[in-house]
Amino acid sequence: MNHDTVTSMSQVRLFSALCLSLVVLLPWMPAHAASATAVRPTEWAQPVEAQYNLFQMSPTLYRSALPDGGAVPLLKNLKVATVINFLPEADSNWLSEPGINQVQLPYRTNHVDDADVLKALRAIQAAEANGPVLMHCKHGSDRTGLMAAMYRVVVQGWSKEDALSEMTQGGFGESGHFRDSVRYVMQADVDKLRTALANGDCSTSAFATCSMKSWLQSVNLK
Repeated sequence: MNHDTVTSMSQVRLFSALCLSLVVLLPWMPAHAASATAVRPTEWAQPVEAQYNLFQMSPTLYRSALPDGGAVPLLKNLKVATVINFLPEADSNWLSEPGINQVQLPYRTNHVDDADVLKALRAIQAAEANGPVLMHCKHGSDRTGLMAAMYRVVVQGWSKEDALSEMTQGGFGESGHFRDSVRYVMQADVDKLRTALANGDCSTSAFATCSMKSWLQSVNLK
């Protein structure tokens, strides 16, 4: 048997082995893909529209990146009644739908305090009474992610660990953006925030700027 014949037979055996491997793997591949897509916990926000980084957190709360005019039909289809914007720029340049209320609560995650969180949570709860709510920032990850996590913890009763897992591993953006948000969530006094939210207080501290303004206004009224 010459060298060319041996080489040809080896190639045939190799090709046959590869084909057999593919036959064995094919039934497994769809099952593996299905298990990979099923890994996302059902309690986490579920994806709605990738273009806008739009996710549904609950029947009445959505989160996203900055929408544009093309998102309006989608928001109407989702019956969104209020859009809460955490950016300094107003939404009026892309949203003029008369049936959708606009709330603007700009803040920065590296300067966030309890007053910012309480203002946002109170706005979300008030708006939910009128229908589904969308909250957004520019990318839908850091500012929106922080308020989503605090909503989970303060309003829905999640643990900080579960809320932070969703924030950093939920596919909302690069995890490196969450440093300031994670720091705030970890140090937040959840019991104080819940009490202040229930009592209508603007902050958890009597010495916060908003608390002092309220006190001065009450003194002047007297």
